[in-house]
Amino acid sequence: METLLIDCVQSSLRHFMLRNAIFLCERLCADFPSELNSQLLAICYLHNNQAYCAYHILKGTQMAQSRYLFAISCVQMDLLTEAEAALCPTEPNAEVPNGAAGHYLLGLIYRYTDRRKSAVDHFKRALSMDPLLWAAYEELCVLGAAEEANGVFSEAAALCIWQQLLNPGSNTPNLQITNEDHVVVLNKTLGSEEMSPRQLKSMQGNIFRDTPGNHVAVFSGGPSSQPSSGGSSNISLYGTPSPMPAQLYGVAPPPLCRNVQPNLNILGGESSPKSKINTTLQGSRRKLLDEGKLRKKFCLSSAYFGLSQVSGRLFSDSEPRRSTRLAGEAANTNSNSLQVGTNGSGHSSTRYFGGLSSSSKLISAAIRSGTFCKGQPSASESFDEGRRSESFDDSRLDNTATTSSSASLFADDGSLERERTGQQMGGVLAHGSRVSSGILELLDLLRTLGEGYRLSCMYRCQDALDIYMKLSHKQYNTGWVLSQVGKAYFEMVDYLEADQAFTLARQASPYSFEGMDIYSTVLFHLKEEMKLSYLAQELISTDRLAPQSWCAMGNCYSLQKDHETALKNFQRAVQLNSKFAYAHTLCGHEHVALEDFENGIKSYQSALRINPRHYNSWYGLGMIYLRQEKFEFAEHHFRRAFQINPCSSVIMCYLGTALHALKKSEEALNMMDKAIIADKKNPLPMYQKANILVSLEKFDEALKVLEALKEYAPQESSVYALMGKIYKQWNIYEKAMLHFGLALDLKPSATDVATIKLAIEKLHVPDEMVDNL
Repeated sequence: METLLIDCVQSSLRHFMLRNAIFLCERLCADFPSELNSQLLAICYLHNNQAYCAYHILKGTQMAQSRYLFAISCVQMDLLTEAEAALCPTEPNAEVPNGAAGHYLLGLIYRYTDRRKSAVDHFKRALSMDPLLWAAYEELCVLGAAEEANGVFSEAAALCIWQQLLNPGSNTPNLQITNEDHVVVLNKTLGSEEMSPRQLKSMQGNIFRDTPGNHVAVFSGGPSSQPSSGGSSNISLYGTPSPMPAQLYGVAPPPLCRNVQPNLNILGGESSPKSKINTTLQGSRRKLLDEGKLRKKFCLSSAYFGLSQVSGRLFSDSEPRRSTRLAGEAANTNSNSLQVGTNGSGHSSTRYFGGLSSSSKLISAAIRSGTFCKGQPSASESFDEGRRSESFDDSRLDNTATTSSSASLFADDGSLERERTGQQMGGVLAHGSRVSSGILELLDLLRTLGEGYRLSCMYRCQDALDIYMKLSHKQYNTGWVLSQVGKAYFEMVDYLEADQAFTLARQASPYSFEGMDIYSTVLFHLKEEMKLSYLAQELISTDRLAPQSWCAMGNCYSLQKDHETALKNFQRAVQLNSKFAYAHTLCGHEHVALEDFENGIKSYQSALRINPRHYNSWYGLGMIYLRQEKFEFAEHHFRRAFQINPCSSVIMCYLGTALHALKKSEEALNMMDKAIIADKKNPLPMYQKANILVSLEKFDEALKVLEALKEYAPQESSVYALMGKIYKQWNIYEKAMLHFGLALDLKPSATDVATIKLAIEKLHVPDEMVDNL
């Protein structure tokens, strides 16, 4: 009953029937309470977004996998202290549960608790253990601590991946049952108290020597076949499917040895064993197996599963225990899922052991380490050949004729083994080049994507765009890449190109929310009310619980100057995801628009607690202090923003403005020159430079800057107003009046209109007298 319930729960999880899985798993835990079954129930609840249930189920558990699942539930509930305590090793030499995944989760905890150095260390550790853990590299890029992608996804990473394929139980990205959990599983599932120490030792040795094709198969059909994955996104939780009920009620399991090709007709039992052997000898040479070795391996297989010893009737009786068809299907299913190392092209050993070409450095290292040694027994055959007489007892045979025929076959055993080993080596090396090229191609793709993302996080946007252009057409035209391209253009203040990139991203992945918060800001700056409204409605209808949806809705209201409603939408985004830094920043912008500077400062600081490199919040704080004329504070925050994003023309401009207010005019002019070079299309730094020159009474230089500025911003009224002010200083009243009139014709804001009209009224009054008035 326990085995059946576990299989049903696993099947329900695979088919996303979560309510059914929870119900059945509760029945399982009621009748068969154990920590392993509690893990399975916790996984069901985590898949169903009920982290609080998993939290209460796993609290106080000791298994490594249980602690990892408990930590996941704590992180989802924002109980970071308890999550850290669950993941941190309690013993000096103990490791973090689940290897790379555990280090990644611990890195997230340290990041959210403002311990950057520890977070970086754990992310790097996770990446070194699993070079394909892209999420860890993303976090390092966000923290500004990522190495160049060429160094991370290098040949060393390829060798690490290759070693993981050879030894899938060590530091794989999939969550494994740890060694300490294996012992508990053995005692419960295999019933070690009823077995001899020799059998137990043999099985334990094979458990820790699992091959990719039979991983976790030892635990199939028992309580230990529970999923060993705690990640909510990993629905396929098991290395192999659980055995069919037929395998538990009389049909022997297929051999787990690499070089055995089971004869399905033997399982079906349609004829005598002697005729089967003759038929086999007449077949292909790679299927030649002496009956004695076949019998020995069936016996070992049954011991491996903890079943009773295979009876002699399997070899002598012609009457099948079940229908031939069902027995054949059961054997075929298990041979596909468990067998490795045959000469066929589609088996697991060639998939995992054929990883590199003969010319590769990695295959050379593998050969030097003795991975492929001709004449040596395979891993699953190394049961200790010295104990052959113990595993293969002639007294257990019911048919003496079979024994004699078996003895005749032993004479050719050495030559057959050598020939089969040679054929296997040929298949391994032939298939190895494909696996090797696959690893190298994948790492090459990650190098390109990683370097582009790293440069984007460093705000070297043009360099990032150049890297993304190196991608293939298929990879470039994916939602994620196009969103990154759109973000790069957004940071470069090229909103038209950003709009085009995000539009293509929506076409490629209309269901994806990646970068949609930035896209809504792009449309806000372009004042595309209709497109922004359509985007917001579409996102809300797709997923009302995504913070990006409410950011788009907030930008829509902000564009319509309804700042209070916009603020409510941004606060809703924060409520849905308190770790969403950009939503906090948008709340700060709306507080500033409502002149609620105190709450604006709080919102910006909340964003910086989540991501200290979120330069928008540093910029927002600088703007608040600049408006409050706290110029030293403004300079400090603008400098922090400039250190994070040294390519932003806007940040340079306002930093220069703060420096000018602090009477650091020369430094301010240098900063304005940098801002002009950074973005020649941005008129703001040129205007501010002209203002600084006017304050320094360098009217000629200021006028030259303004004349050039008219070419970039011919409709900007403030440019003409400043030119009129210069002509007034030169007592050229006609030109001053002309430029003041042009400024009024361009329909400036109400405040600017009042200022320009006042300047016209006092056109003939010297500025000294105006200041005294």
